[in-house]
Amino acid sequence: MMRSFTSMASPPATVKAMRQIVFILCAIGICMASAMAADKNARVPAQPANQIVLTSGSPQLNSLKIEPVTEIPVPVTEPLNGKIVFDENRTARVYSPVAGRALNIQAQVGEAVKAGQPLLVMDSPDVGAAVADVRKAQADLGLKQQALERSRMLVEGGVLARKDMEVAQADWASARAEHERAMARLKNLRVSTGASDRYVVRSPIAGVVVDRKVNPGSEVRPDAADPLFLITDPSHVWASIDLPERDLSRISQGQKLSVQVDAYPDEVFDGEIKTIGIMVDPATRRIPVRCLLDSKGKLKPEMYARITPLDTSQHRVIRVPNSALITEGLYSYVFVEEQPLHFSKRKVVLDLQRREYATVKTGLNPGERIVTSGAILLNSDLSVSK
Repeated sequence: MMRSFTSMASPPATVKAMRQIVFILCAIGICMASAMAADKNARVPAQPANQIVLTSGSPQLNSLKIEPVTEIPVPVTEPLNGKIVFDENRTARVYSPVAGRALNIQAQVGEAVKAGQPLLVMDSPDVGAAVADVRKAQADLGLKQQALERSRMLVEGGVLARKDMEVAQADWASARAEHERAMARLKNLRVSTGASDRYVVRSPIAGVVVDRKVNPGSEVRPDAADPLFLITDPSHVWASIDLPERDLSRISQGQKLSVQVDAYPDEVFDGEIKTIGIMVDPATRRIPVRCLLDSKGKLKPEMYARITPLDTSQHRVIRVPNSALITEGLYSYVFVEEQPLHFSKRKVVLDLQRREYATVKTGLNPGERIVTSGAILLNSDLSVSK
């Protein structure tokens, strides 16, 4: 009875064998998992600490703006506040030389006109009076001409004294002068002797009507304070700078400029200083400077502009927007696109930092592509991945 109880308490040999097999299989599985992890680590190299790689569908790409690095001439001052103004050499302020009343407006604001094209038709008694003066002078001149010829015949026949002929000659000369004066008036008004009291105001230049200060029925005066029409060629504009007195020594006539406006923030327009004012405004302590521009047909009068005078030397520097810079302590960094979706954080040494951009002394080469918008986002992702 004792022998039977002992044999039932002891596990069978097959159970022990099964336990050993399970133990061996677990050990093999652990070894295989370790080998696979080691193989994976061997095939995927460790990513450098200053680099970040994005996938093609990464949402960060929507926030990034990548642009190539460009070189510019060295600026000599901070960007100056300026304004785009009319090119006065290609601008006409049209007044009426005679008084009258507007009848028909033939040019509207924004309309392109040619030189000599009618702008306004008006009823003007002054034109009628000028035509009447010419006709009266013509009649008087003809009468004095006949009197002079008759006096000459009588003098030659010994009937009339020479002094009477001289008086007739003086009257004829006076009538001729009056006729020439009346004709000059009509020529100035560009009307003919057969005209009525209608007068047409015409455009003196080709351009675009910028402003109009007359309506049908309005009274028109030659001494009006405002012009009836303002016409200009929009493809040619100037830039005006109120130069601070302290910057006068840094600019000169003929010096090159770079011009930027809010309407085209990514575009730089070329310019040149044409004239510098001869005196300082006693109220503002500033000097008026006029600049010629290559507007590319985009700049409009009264736009505000940021105008930067450039160094006259041939030296050029790399310029980057401040939005591309990451500042950490005393150092500045940018993200350079090494290849598509692969960005590297690179240290740069700044030469000069302005309000909107900085010039780089070392760390970048012309043509390299950098992140100009969204660099802070990349830097945050890079910090998290470390």
